[in-house]
Amino acid sequence: QVQLVESGGGLVQAGGSLRLSCAASGRTFSDYAMGWFRQVPGKEREFVAAIRWSISAFYYANSVKGRFTISRANAKNTVYLQMSSLKPEDTAVYYCAAVADGSSWLQPRKYDYWGQGTQVTVSS
Repeated sequence: QVQLVESGGGLVQAGGSLRLSCAASGRTFSDYAMGWFRQVPGKEREFVAAIRWSISAFYYANSVKGRFTISRANAKNTVYLQMSSLKPEDTAVYYCAAVADGSSWLQPRKYDYWGQGTQVTVSS
């Protein structure tokens, strides 16, 4: 099993920045990927960003491209989501997730492991 713990959410004004962290522990896999999702009550979960470091590949949703950056700290087994130029529409619960099969990294439904979520609120 893989355990994921997010941190770094909070309240920020529009135009501001936040950095989310996701610490992974437990079982590791040779080629796994991690991603960030977000969800607003009453709406479907949105696939925001992902990283598959075995091939140095990144994914960003169009809604966050150019504003969000996903990265990984190898030694700490931690993934970050740096969020800049935040907008009120970025307000959501953000979830970190991992998929054991890295080749499925662009398929949101394949993500096996999930964190508990962290709230991000952007005020206008």
